[in-house]
Amino acid sequence: MVDAAGAAELAATGRLIDVRIGPRYRGETEPIDPVAGHIPGALNLPATAHVGSGGRLRPPDQLRARFAEVGVDAEVPVGAYCGSGVTAAHTVLALHLAGRPDAALYVGSWSQWVTDPTRPVATGVDE
Repeated sequence: MVDAAGAAELAATGRLIDVRIGPRYRGETEPIDPVAGHIPGALNLPATAHVGSGGRLRPPDQLRARFAEVGVDAEVPVGAYCGSGVTAAHTVLALHLAGRPDAALYVGSWSQWVTDPTRPVATGVDE
């Protein structure tokens, strides 16, 4: 697990995955929290990408391929967050199944991130 500072560090030096749907990540809508957007440097890969048509997690090789699409490999630290930590925990499990038992969870997630107005907020898609 990481705190807000750890999440910011992962976004800057590794891969921090925001697992919310695209419109929430991009800051187009925010139905729960008072601020829309994402942690600067975070990458968007919605948690729904980890689940197959039968509602079960995809096989490890498929998960590895999906994570590789956002730059997750064995060489970089990785973690996940969502709105409140619940869906991100699911993604950390998927990362473990894909061979990343070191994957971190930012439990506070977006709801905690936006409680501090000094923390930066990004909108749109980070390049």
